[in-house]
Amino acid sequence: MDGASTHIDFIAIFLAAFSAFVLGGLWYGPLFGKVWQYHVGISEEALSERNMPLVFGGAFLLMLLAAVDLALFIGPQATLRFGAMAGLAAGVGWFATLLGVTYLFERRSLSLWLVNGAYGALALTIMGAILGSH
Repeated sequence: MDGASTHIDFIAIFLAAFSAFVLGGLWYGPLFGKVWQYHVGISEEALSERNMPLVFGGAFLLMLLAAVDLALFIGPQATLRFGAMAGLAAGVGWFATLLGVTYLFERRSLSLWLVNGAYGALALTIMGAILGSH
C-alpha cells in the first residue's frame, strides 16, 4: 500500500465530524427531540442532569472516529458525489439496517428507528460529501 492511499485530510475529518455533531444537535433538539425523548423515555429533568461536557465531548470524539473511518473507506480520490453516495450507502445499508435489527430484538418503536436511522443516514451522507470534496 503506498502513502497516497492512506492520506488523511484532517481538516476534512474535522469538518465532517463537526457537521454530524451540529446535525445531531438540531435533529435531537428542535427537529425530533421530543419524539426521541418520548420513545426512549427520557424526561427534561433527566436530560438536564447529564454531564454535558462528557456527553458532548464523547459524541464529538465518536464523530471524529466515524469521519476517519469513512475517509479511509471512500479513499483520497473520492469526489463530492462519490463521497455522498458512499455515505448514504453506509448510512442506510449499514447503520440503519443494523440499528433496525437491534430494535426488532429490543422491541423498540418504528418511530424511534426512523428518527435514529434517518439521522445516521443523513449524517453519513453529509460527512461523505465533505470528505469527498476535499
